[in-house]
Amino acid sequence: MSALDIVGDDLKTELPSGETVRFAHLDYAASAPCAQAAAQAVAELLPRYGSVHRGTGVRSQTSTVAYEVARDVVAEFVGARPGDEVIFTRNTTDALNLLARALPEGTTTIVFEGEHHANLLPWPNPLRLPAPASPEEALNAVEGALARVTGPAVLTVTGASNVTGEVWPIRELSDLAHAHGVRVIVDAAQLAPHLPVSLDQLGADYLAFSGHKLYAPFGAGVLAGRADWLDAAGPYLHGGGASATVGDHPGELTWATGPARHEGGTPNLLGAVSVAAVCAALLTADRDALHRHEQRLLARLRAGLPEGVREVSLFGPDHPRVGIVSLALPGHDPAQVAHRLGRDHGIGVRAGQFCAHPLVRRLVDTDRTDACGSPGTGLLRASWGLGSTEEDVDRFTRALSGVVHS
Repeated sequence: MSALDIVGDDLKTELPSGETVRFAHLDYAASAPCAQAAAQAVAELLPRYGSVHRGTGVRSQTSTVAYEVARDVVAEFVGARPGDEVIFTRNTTDALNLLARALPEGTTTIVFEGEHHANLLPWPNPLRLPAPASPEEALNAVEGALARVTGPAVLTVTGASNVTGEVWPIRELSDLAHAHGVRVIVDAAQLAPHLPVSLDQLGADYLAFSGHKLYAPFGAGVLAGRADWLDAAGPYLHGGGASATVGDHPGELTWATGPARHEGGTPNLLGAVSVAAVCAALLTADRDALHRHEQRLLARLRAGLPEGVREVSLFGPDHPRVGIVSLALPGHDPAQVAHRLGRDHGIGVRAGQFCAHPLVRRLVDTDRTDACGSPGTGLLRASWGLGSTEEDVDRFTRALSGVVHS
């Protein structure tokens, strides 16, 4: 069995007709299923599981080594440079909130309104830019914003949209920002599961992603990047682990440096180990072959879309994207369509605004669907990855045709 095989890939579900079918999971962008690498890593560690950095017994020693090895593996996965840190968090939202608290006082955050709420809402002094209609427009908008900003600033941007799947021009944006002395933060929650990520190659100063989208659903996320702001900021969580010394009176304390400064409390060892196990498996996998498979599924889905159903995008259908497609369904409530696909056909997709409300409203308006402004406002999203098959995609397009034309 391969490390990147999916646990529960043969999950069955019973339809109202009484027929039992293999469940077609096409909701990877929300939570990807568990890879064998993650499940095996957890199973192997559980018999020796103990506290991290807290004891001298064999359980604690084994767990401490496993935790720090996991950090090293993740550092390799993200191409960490000398002076970068890897901090384990709960998820991408947690990682970006941690970083938002670590920004130097008065920092302006340049952010597009098309971001997932995890990268739209945490920043204390945001400068929001409209969602661009092309990569060139994105670059022009950032250049204009950089010319207007006085004082310290950062640019934070998605690596791949959780709504459209479109890959953003991170390297070009990074080069532009760095030319103005501005750091770059990348929300890689949807990029890391589909394409290699490297801080150096992306030109990013910080990168965040979630284990539960990277086939390791054990409650861990990652923040990786430059150490100076993180070491200068107050601890994200005040408590054990983050504190180096505590005196007898309030204020008599010193805080840890390095990742421990922001990992207060007992860390999520199993989550960190599971994330690292998938990172290790992906580091040795043929990522080009995996990407080509996703692109074949994308082409197959597009070819099978029923009449009247439209794929939405910012940058157009030819722009590079990962295995995520959102569809406008004129005259239909996406939530009801998703419900019928799950109940009647054993297909899991997602409907709504995907924690990216401004972007979805923009895309719905752009497509002039009659759902705009109604209780059914939103889109239908299908997303795929490891373990997804042509049969999954074909079942989806056939079932969608039946639902929207019934």
